[in-house]
Amino acid sequence: MIADTIRLIENELAGKAKLIAVTKTKPVPLLQEAYDAGCKRFGENKVQEMVDKQPQLPADVEWHLIGHLQTNKVKYIAPFVTLIHSVDSLKLVQEINKQAAKQGRVIDCLLQIYIANEETKFGLSPDEAETLLNAPELNDLANIRLIGLMGLATNTDDEGQIRQEFRGLKQLFDKLAQFQHPRVQFSELSMGMSGDYRIALEEGSTMVRVGSAIFGSR
Repeated sequence: MIADTIRLIENELAGKAKLIAVTKTKPVPLLQEAYDAGCKRFGENKVQEMVDKQPQLPADVEWHLIGHLQTNKVKYIAPFVTLIHSVDSLKLVQEINKQAAKQGRVIDCLLQIYIANEETKFGLSPDEAETLLNAPELNDLANIRLIGLMGLATNTDDEGQIRQEFRGLKQLFDKLAQFQHPRVQFSELSMGMSGDYRIALEEGSTMVRVGSAIFGSR
């Protein structure tokens, strides 16, 4: 069933967006099943869970950290993480750079933008994102690359509101993508989850984070 669902979603995405299978709380055998079906990008919310699962799966899996990341946890994922979707401060960017340098790596990051009408979500405002991209400190950070934006839409049945939030994020992406800086190379817009990835795709998403639609509800 997992394989069939992955094929269906990949057909819908039609190469326009990459599928990140959200594997939080899912046991390793289910991840292996998704991998065997050709899905090799896994998104985890919690650092510890990602660190536990990573050695149990094939080495060519791309690991995406999509949950809130504390600076003191960066060191645990720095050896292998492919993309951090949830960067929301200059301090965190600096820590990722420091830990990436220790591993001799460059780590790709997305700035998380607060687009939802909800208090519980993290993220930068558009102005804060612009300020971060203009920060002189960025010049010294050779081991990170800021490659785009991520956003979580409001958890609502109002498709109009969701579409509006995604559209606003795409407009911000297009604006910030003009930014000229060696550490800034915008190419990815991570928006859309199981309930709203079709709308996100229509609004220009390049990465969708789909969990329950593939693995079933928790």
